[in-house]
Amino acid sequence: MQRRERTRHLIELGGLVQKAGLVELTDDDRATLYGALLDLAGRGRGDDSSDILALWKRRGKRAFDAEAEGSEAQ
Repeated sequence: MQRRERTRHLIELGGLVQKAGLVELTDDDRATLYGALLDLAGRGRGDDSSDILALWKRRGKRAFDAEAEGSEAQ
């Protein structure tokens, strides 16, 4: 059961990478994607990490809300 939950979680995370447009942006180059994610992780651990994480959270929530509104309009 735990393995299934972990697999689902990882698939959802991959979906977010796709949804953010990173796959197309990097031409599906995994080294580039990994490097970008490492850069994000470094920024998230930096001196201003609480500000950066709050900014990312606001942007993500707005994007999810906009997507939900768009699907409700259809």
